Amino acid sequence: MSNKEFLITWEQMHRDAKALAWRLIDKGPWKGIVAITRGGMVPACIIARELDVRLIETYCISSYDHDNQRSANILKGPEAAGDGEGWLVIDDLVDSGNTFKIAREHLPKAHFAAIYGKEIGIPTVDTFVTEVSQDTWIHFPWDMTVQYVAPIAETVKA
Repeated sequence: MSNKEFLITWEQMHRDAKALAWRLIDKGPWKGIVAITRGGMVPACIIARELDVRLIETYCISSYDHDNQRSANILKGPEAAGDGEGWLVIDDLVDSGNTFKIAREHLPKAHFAAIYGKEIGIPTVDTFVTEVSQDTWIHFPWDMTVQYVAPIAETVKA
């Protein structure tokens, strides 16, 4: 795991998803949204509300566990989206770009958007909000919980 970490709270996720919606409002109208599971589901919900989109599909691609990226595994495609014409594909993060490369093969006419983008993956996304360095691990709010942390003085003594 990287030494650099970026913690995203629920409030920050909501603000950043809304910022992405502002960037996308003039690029529509949208027939529907394809949420890349699982990370794209929360931002897709917020963006769907902000853009008044009611039709939401999922593209179930598994390529991460809690701290590693691995090869992609397609579990379910977004059948209703056809070739992607008029559709918006949403994910929380574009890291290596591999997930969007796979999705773009099936949805070549879709508009691809992510909240956070890393340098290597940015060429695969059409719209994003915040660039994060490639060596930073992002902790999303659905992966964290509030818990006790020892005071600095206690950790220094150890």
